[in-house]
This record gives sequence, structure tokens and C-alpha cells, in this order.
Amino acid sequence: MPKAAAEDVAAGDSQERVVTIPNAISVARLAGVPVFLWLVLGPRSQAGDWWAVGLLIAAGLSDWLDGKIARALNQQSRIGEVLDPAADRLYIVATVAALAIRAIIPWWLVGLLAARELLLVAVLAILRRRAYGPLQVSFIGKAATLALLYAFPLLFLGAHPAAYAETARIAGWAFAIWGSALYWCAGLLYVEQARRILRGESGSRPGRAALRGDQGTYPSG
Repeated sequence: MPKAAAEDVAAGDSQERVVTIPNAISVARLAGVPVFLWLVLGPRSQAGDWWAVGLLIAAGLSDWLDGKIARALNQQSRIGEVLDPAADRLYIVATVAALAIRAIIPWWLVGLLAARELLLVAVLAILRRRAYGPLQVSFIGKAATLALLYAFPLLFLGAHPAAYAETARIAGWAFAIWGSALYWCAGLLYVEQARRILRGESGSRPGRAALRGDQGTYPSG
């Protein structure tokens, strides 16, 4: 077998791996979602909120860590491309819902973020029917996710009767506003990306092979 072909086969096999360190970190992050919800909606105490904030920080750090490990150890996998953004999305959904239930943020903000998610789901469904793979994650989408993950812990802390509450609330809302704006900006960019892909399909179909299958990931931001 030629060397290039052997390398392609090896790369394909590595993409099918399930038991890897990054995947284990992603699964641990997913397991933390129900724990986070219990901490926020169960005790509803300052101590519980601090533990919830600590869990959010740990989830954010693990998101950065599993990507670094995957690249350093060449442990990228297809299941990892699904688990990582799924964990990001679940934490955002869980945190937004918990903040709204606790009356820390208004429900209209929940609707604003949910509407963007529904738009993206519809776009991805159209692409899937045309046999295209998921869209590539954008830098703006990642920045939006990061801003929102900064906003939520600060808004939690801003709801406490403490000396730091006002500063935390102002900073939290600043991140929430910028994060929501970037979230929608990224969503519209994904729509435009999908439009160009489908427009190319009606012509000579350039790039279809490169975009088909699992070359991208479900956008996590």
C-alpha cells in the first residue's frame, strides 16, 4: 500500500475512536449539567450558587483543555466533534433556563437565544436533506459562546446581596448583551454560508465533496 494511502487509512481509523481523553472530558462536562441545575434550582442559596459558578468555570476550562489535548495527542474523533459542541450548548440552555426561572434574567432574552437556535436547526436540516455535512464553526460563534459563558456566572453573583453584586451585575449584563449580539451575528453568518453552499449546488457544485460528511461540526456558537 502506498504511504499516502496508508496515512489516509490511519487518519480515518483515528477519527472513529471513541475512548479518548478529550471524549472522556466532554462526557464529564455533560454529566455536570444535571448537577449544575440541581445546585441552582435546588438549594437556591449563596453557597449553592458559588458551587454552580465553580462548575461553570470548570466546564469552560475543560472545553479549552479537551481541544488542546485532542490536537497535542492527535485524538480528534467524529464523536468528539459532536460531544464538544453538545456540551457547550447544553450548558448555555441549562444556564439560561435556570437564570430565567430564578428571575435573574427576563424571559425575552431566553426567547431571543432560543429563536437563533431554531433558525440554525432549520438550516442544518435543509443541508442534511441535500447530503451536506454540518457547517464549520466560526470564530464569531466561539467568541459568542465564550461571552455568554462569562456572563452567566457574573449574573448569578450579581443576584446576591453582597459588596461585589453591583459590579458583577453590570459586567454580567455587558457580556450577555455582547454575547447575544455575536450569537445572532454568527447565526446569520451560518445562514449565509448555507445559502452559498446551496447556490453552488445549482451550478457546477464546487466543494461538495469537501463539505459532505463529517468535515465540520454542529456550530457551538
